[in-house]
Amino acid sequence: MAEAKTAIANKPAWVELSTPDPAGSRDFYSKLFGWKIEVSPDPQYGGYGMAKVGGKDAAGIGPKQNPQGPTAWGVYIGTSDADELSKKVQGAGGKVIAPVFDVGDMGKMAVFQDPSGAFISAWQPAQMAPFAQGQPNTYGWAELNARGVEQAIPFYKKVFGWSEKKTPSGQGGPDYTEFQMGGDSIAGAWEMNPMVPAEMPSYWMVYFNVDDVDQAFKKATGLGATEMMAPQDFPGGRFAIISDPQGAAFGLLKTKPRS
Repeated sequence: MAEAKTAIANKPAWVELSTPDPAGSRDFYSKLFGWKIEVSPDPQYGGYGMAKVGGKDAAGIGPKQNPQGPTAWGVYIGTSDADELSKKVQGAGGKVIAPVFDVGDMGKMAVFQDPSGAFISAWQPAQMAPFAQGQPNTYGWAELNARGVEQAIPFYKKVFGWSEKKTPSGQGGPDYTEFQMGGDSIAGAWEMNPMVPAEMPSYWMVYFNVDDVDQAFKKATGLGATEMMAPQDFPGGRFAIISDPQGAAFGLLKTKPRS
């Protein structure tokens, strides 16, 4: 697995939903994205479900470990050494919320909090197959919505070695930051809208690729999701943001072909 570990290092490597109603969440996403979700019978995984697209692992759905925790999609960044990464997080002003621990024979993980308060996790793979992405109904993009994003950007650059590319949003809005590695954009970040209620902490948003944003949006709301941002164009394509029936926010994304 050395090659796989190297390939995902410092890039999004997994996305996972923590939900108070795993069965309800599995039903919603399987209908929306056509996911085939397999729930592990092994008690050590606590009813964790693996969503598959074309036979490849695409996302995880599991029960909330902390009842007081948010119902939310989480992002994992790949690493070849989770313990060393934890030291970098602390050295860059972040917090280690859950120290490195084994996830069965699948690999190791840890949970961190950046200086803006957003949670992000690390994934050091062992037996787990590569992450499906870049096709319809799989992971498409991760985006940090932060209160004080300028405090968070240096943290991610220091911890993961990312560079930044800023794009003016126009109309007096905040700049959009694309985190890059080797010239490739791998995630985004921007200042949280001041209209968002004060109790909403900084967070990472997960977007899923779809063939047609408007159709997927209509299907999702028909399945009980709630509109957060209606389908709209942006320079790179079209997107929408919704909240699933259990309260987790996520995005639908269709990007333009790169010239």
